[in-house]
Amino acid sequence: MSHAKSFGAVHRPQLLLLLAMLIAVLPAFSEFLSGKDLLAALRAGGYVILMRHASSPREPPDSKIADVDNPHLERQLDAVGRSSAREMGEAIRHLKIPIGDVFSSPTYRALETIKLAQLGQAITLPELGDSGQSMMADKSGARGAWLKAKAAQLPPVGKNTLIVTHFPNIMEAYPQEAAGLADGEALILHPDGRGAAQIVARVKIDEWSRFVIVH
Repeated sequence: MSHAKSFGAVHRPQLLLLLAMLIAVLPAFSEFLSGKDLLAALRAGGYVILMRHASSPREPPDSKIADVDNPHLERQLDAVGRSSAREMGEAIRHLKIPIGDVFSSPTYRALETIKLAQLGQAITLPELGDSGQSMMADKSGARGAWLKAKAAQLPPVGKNTLIVTHFPNIMEAYPQEAAGLADGEALILHPDGRGAAQIVARVKIDEWSRFVIVH
């Protein structure tokens, strides 16, 4: 009996510490959503879809192949990007996922993504842009902090917010969660109403159409 008491006395602090650590990390995993649960959550609204623009060549087009409404010869979507943007929009409408506010980078390729998806009128914000240098990092961290604050804003009741921006911006805001984010891929965030938002899913641009087939 004395041996049992001694064993408990020695290990109780470590056990309590382990229990506290498990409690701390459980919420992050308990709210991760997929499949039907993710669709049900998005249909109810209250989430932010933070998306990298659809597939685009890394170099701007020359005048011979530029879109007619791209007079400044900015980077534009390629055939894959245009097709996937349309299919994503069709799937989201078919799935009856309500989209409220739509915020976009001012760049042509981001606006083209939204236009082809037909998910609403975009509100352009310079903070979502690439400052004319799409792969340049913001060493101050201000751009990432701004994006995290924006993604933490509550959408209108019963709606989801769509934000279309660039990979460096998303990486600066969420360096671990956004690692390897593909063209058109989105982080799904759930704002808590207190200035923070939890990432509950990642959805590739072609997965929206798969949801239609499966669900």
